[in-house]
Amino acid sequence: MSKAPGRVATWRVPVGCRGVLSRVSGEDFGPWLARQIRRMGMNQAELAQAVGVTRAAVSAWITGRAAPRPETMQAIAEAIGTDIGTMHTRTTDTVHTTGPISWYHRPAHHDGGRDFGNAAAFAFEADVQVVAREATQNSLDERLDRTRPVRVRYTLHELTGESLANFREAIRWDDLHPHYEAAAAQEQKVGRTIAEGLKDLSRRDRLVLLRIDDYNAAGLTGDDYEDGRFAAVVRRQLDSRKSDGPGRSAGGSYGLGKATLWATSRLGMVLINSTLSEPHEGRTERRLIGRLDLPWRVVDGEACAGPAWFGEPETAPGNKGVARSWWADEETVDRLHLTRESADPGTSFLIVGAHDVAQAINDTIEEDDAEDAQGVQTMHQRLVNGLADNFWAAMTSGGDSAPLLEASVRTLRNGRLLIEEEQVDPRRRQPSRTRALRTYLEGGTVERLTELGQVALARVPLKVPLRGGGRETLEHPAVLLVTAAEDGDGKPNQLVSMRGTRMTVKTSGVPDLQLGTSPFQAVLLVGHAAGADAEYAEEAEEFLRASEPPEHNKWGQTEELWAGWSPTAYRRIRAFTGAANTAVREIVGRRGERRAGGPRALQELLRLEPVQTGGSKARARARANGFPVIRDIGAEIDAFGAWRVRVEVGLPARPDPWAMEPTARFDVRSGSKPSVGWSEIVALENCRFVDGALHFAAGARTATFSGTTDVSTHPVRAELAGLIVELHKVRGVSE
Repeated sequence: MSKAPGRVATWRVPVGCRGVLSRVSGEDFGPWLARQIRRMGMNQAELAQAVGVTRAAVSAWITGRAAPRPETMQAIAEAIGTDIGTMHTRTTDTVHTTGPISWYHRPAHHDGGRDFGNAAAFAFEADVQVVAREATQNSLDERLDRTRPVRVRYTLHELTGESLANFREAIRWDDLHPHYEAAAAQEQKVGRTIAEGLKDLSRRDRLVLLRIDDYNAAGLTGDDYEDGRFAAVVRRQLDSRKSDGPGRSAGGSYGLGKATLWATSRLGMVLINSTLSEPHEGRTERRLIGRLDLPWRVVDGEACAGPAWFGEPETAPGNKGVARSWWADEETVDRLHLTRESADPGTSFLIVGAHDVAQAINDTIEEDDAEDAQGVQTMHQRLVNGLADNFWAAMTSGGDSAPLLEASVRTLRNGRLLIEEEQVDPRRRQPSRTRALRTYLEGGTVERLTELGQVALARVPLKVPLRGGGRETLEHPAVLLVTAAEDGDGKPNQLVSMRGTRMTVKTSGVPDLQLGTSPFQAVLLVGHAAGADAEYAEEAEEFLRASEPPEHNKWGQTEELWAGWSPTAYRRIRAFTGAANTAVREIVGRRGERRAGGPRALQELLRLEPVQTGGSKARARARANGFPVIRDIGAEIDAFGAWRVRVEVGLPARPDPWAMEPTARFDVRSGSKPSVGWSEIVALENCRFVDGALHFAAGARTATFSGTTDVSTHPVRAELAGLIVELHKVRGVSE
């Protein structure tokens, strides 16, 4: 068999065989015919008798040693209930042979073992931002056409009433309900989660679906059971099968990320529709399967091991009765809310009963409104923010470099648009870092920062050890970018590190900065992220990937690094991190010396004060009683002579919100410390500014706000005084 353009196969008769199948076709004739007779419950001998040939002739067709004559083809078509056109194209199975789509529940282990949930799912929180990070990373790893970005769309869909009833019918809810009741009755973590999901579904008649579609990705190719992408995702655990190779940098290596899909479902259910980049059984579109992860249970006297699959009953020996994937019609795909917008290869994952534990914990809500903490509107915004924070670099383009990723989020209710599709714009969430990367891609960096908006570049060597140990190393030149911070960047003076597909791996503060250092953001690009021509990028990718934990949120010691390189290999990473921090300090230190706004002694007068409730004894009582305390502050004098500050507040744990008034005073050389007014206060994180008071979110442990002093209230010029920032508890304000 040879491949013709368009990925369709042409049947070629082996030398010495009679018969011709010359038409362009899909699946090979032999495997196709074998599946048709299995689906009909027929064996080779029965087909031979119906067609009027020997059993050996049928065996030769199926194994590819021979092809039937044209007149025999018509007889085969009649025997299996199809037409001659289907026999030649072989892009569909014969009619009237598809088994009923149903749930197959894995029988319990014969040795009495019991699994009360998928252990891989416990590696992550049930958090929509976590699932967005893991799923989008997997999509980037499977990017097909390297000249185009992979496109990922997140759709939140809230179903109620008739829409919910129709969906429950489509997933055979009545067949599943006894299994859910048995699972929910167990006093295990998974059982409790399912019980809450059933309770919410029954009480509110509401179900939230989260669908993740990717386009320009490989799709779930391969056999239902043998090695391949499909089996790795649907059948197996800890199987990380990625499209890695020269110039391709897989973000994951554990095979754990897919578990976040099921962990985010309160019902443990994920439905899948994949458009394949390579034909399977002669087809590429609408390959469907569902998987359910439940704990061990007994239903109608039958013990079930845990997982179940939604599909067509298998007819092949060895897996007979097991649910396999099926090629669905458009109506079925629509009823299951899995319709894809184009034939571009990729996969759609539908998380049934999606919930967001982290959002519920962090929300500032009254007890009576707790049921709305899972609101799709808030989940929508958290998805947008999570995608921007983790993949801002992958979505950034510049010069000849196209973005690696495009991402969007939309929200529906019963099929109608609730929140318009929002294209994730990394510049809105990460303006300084996005500017830094874009400037680098466009070749506009400088060696030193002399003006606002510039981006400084430095090379930081990563000494990559060789596999198996030894003292020899390869020097990989990582790229360090530093630029001034903007208001919307989050916490300033941070170093963000990434490799490969430019997903944020770790974010850390730069230590030992000089007092008075202007706020900045720094980006460290390693491996393929450092550029297509970066020396030893492949080796750096492999080394750093081995140093990442399952969350892929830091570089350090791991068992894989220990075994594959050496017990001390992690020290190379520690030295690399130290060198990067040193390079940042050199860049911002030079800038600080040139831009000093006054004597350093005066700049160092900036003071951080805790809650002020009176004198020193009162402040001591405030600390003891657990009041908010200012933990960190960044400040500069702007072009108008105003102090601009960014304040991080540490909040003690308590169930009620805080209401505090921020005040500012000048720390002059003599006399009293006069108060100054604010021209602007901006609530940034875990707080809101209302009627002159900052209201900090209940349950939050940190909050951040920024402020600018009113120059008209300054008793002296800002550069001649230090600044004291205080927080006062507001009396008589509803919290």
